[in-house]
Amino acid sequence: MEAEKALAEWGEQLTDFHLPRWEELPDLDLYMDQVITLMERHLTPIIMTEKHTILTSSMVNNYVKLGLIPPPVKKRYNRRHLAFLIAITILKQVLTIPEIKEGILFQAKLIGTREAYDVFCQEQEHAIQFAALLAQGKAASPFNEEAIPFGFLAAKTATLSFAMKLLSEKTVTLEQNYFKEEAE
Repeated sequence: MEAEKALAEWGEQLTDFHLPRWEELPDLDLYMDQVITLMERHLTPIIMTEKHTILTSSMVNNYVKLGLIPPPVKKRYNRRHLAFLIAITILKQVLTIPEIKEGILFQAKLIGTREAYDVFCQEQEHAIQFAALLAQGKAASPFNEEAIPFGFLAAKTATLSFAMKLLSEKTVTLEQNYFKEEAE
C-alpha cells in the first residue's frame, strides 16, 4: 500500500530529528526575519506547514504582549528568546497559551531556563523518535521502566501529545491522498 510506504519513509526521515540545545542556539542577537528563518529551518520537519504556520512576526509580538517571552532588546532576539519560541511553537499545537505560560514558568522555577529548555528538547526528540518508529511499523515504548517524576510529567506528556498529533496528521493526510488517487 502506497500510503503505508510513504508513512514509513516519513518515519525514517524523522528518526534522527534534532532540536538545537541551548548551547547550539546562535550566540549572536538576531533580527525578526532571522528568527523566523531559524525557526522554519529547525521546525519544518515536524510541523506540517500545509496546515500550520510555524512563526510570524505578529505571533512573536503577541507572545511578548502576553508575557510569554521577554521584549526584544533593540529589536533583536537572543538565545533565551529563541529557546522560548521553539518550545512555544511546538507546544501551541497541543496546549493553550495560558497552559504553555504556566508550564514554562513551572519548569524554569524547577530547574532553570537553560536546563528546562534542554530537557524539553530531549523529551521532544524522544517522543518524535517514538512516532517515527510507529510510522515505520516498529514497536517501542516511549517510557522506560522507571516512574516519571511529577515535575517532568507535564513535559513528557506534552511532548508525546505533540508527536502523536504529528503522526496522526501525517497518517490522515497520506490516507486522504491515497483514497483520492484510488478514486481517480
